[in-house]
Amino acid sequence: MRSIDLSAATWRRSSHSNQDGGACVEVSDDFTAVVPVRDSKNPHGPALIFAADGWSSFVSALKDGAVGA
Repeated sequence: MRSIDLSAATWRRSSHSNQDGGACVEVSDDFTAVVPVRDSKNPHGPALIFAADGWSSFVSALKDGAVGA
């Protein structure tokens, strides 16, 4: 897999994150084929990179209750 430069990525807190500062996930919408995801409590730490269609399927499954949150 090729390396993806995330240094200029714009991050937003996922609507599925805990608003009390607990389970905070941030995603970047700056890329077309992939969705970088990171822990907002560790913004300089690693990010997971998901294929855009895989991330979309995962979020849909969460919304439908098919995956335990």
